[in-house]
Amino acid sequence: MVMPLYDDNPFKNKAAPVVTWTLIGLNIVVFMFEFGSESPRIFVSHYAIVPAAVTGETSVPGALSPILTLFSYMFLHGDILHILGNLIFLWVFGDNIEHALGRWRYLAFYLAVGALAGLAYVASTPHSRTPHIGASGAIAGVVIAYAMLRPCAKITALVFGIPMRISAYWIIGVFVFIQFINLGAASQSDVAWWCHIGGMAAGAALFPFMRLPGVQLFECIQPGQEPSEPAPAMPDTSHVPRVPQGPWQR
Repeated sequence: MVMPLYDDNPFKNKAAPVVTWTLIGLNIVVFMFEFGSESPRIFVSHYAIVPAAVTGETSVPGALSPILTLFSYMFLHGDILHILGNLIFLWVFGDNIEHALGRWRYLAFYLAVGALAGLAYVASTPHSRTPHIGASGAIAGVVIAYAMLRPCAKITALVFGIPMRISAYWIIGVFVFIQFINLGAASQSDVAWWCHIGGMAAGAALFPFMRLPGVQLFECIQPGQEPSEPAPAMPDTSHVPRVPQGPWQR
């Protein structure tokens, strides 16, 4: 069990990750509405992805258009542990990706990755009438983008309950390994592993093209080392007369 807590952020004077904070807040607000409603199950059925509805085999009365559920599903969660796990990953990895993409591109990236992850889940089980919810697909894309941006960053994580500082590529490598190793049991599991795989693939495909100019991929930043900045220009002193140095000058 590996749970990231925070990373060593090397960026100086970085703008506040407003979009990441907003996404976290929106997930919390929707979660409160969901479990504060008279019937959370009906609430979920109206906004979750139902693969058979997306493919046109069935319809869900009172629900959004199946296309719109590709976006609404990622703001719903099954229980407190479900939302807590997702939002911790978004908290740790999201701010760096927002900085690398810019706020509006980051929002577009997050929503596009989540929708593509939902389509991957639909493709894996097109006849299913079971609602699917959760931000895991979108966040899987954010995690992969982080691996492409800062693979050598140090992350403080709980490893079987013990706090440790580990390179990002180890934590993300374990995350990716878990997704693939569980694909064999996807049909017997409540976890939509294909949604996670789809999110990772979408994140890896979109991030290189959506990053801001000048953002390097796979740049290893050592702990405590800040990105290099242009050295300040030295003043021109050629016009200043030179004073002979004597033994009293040092």
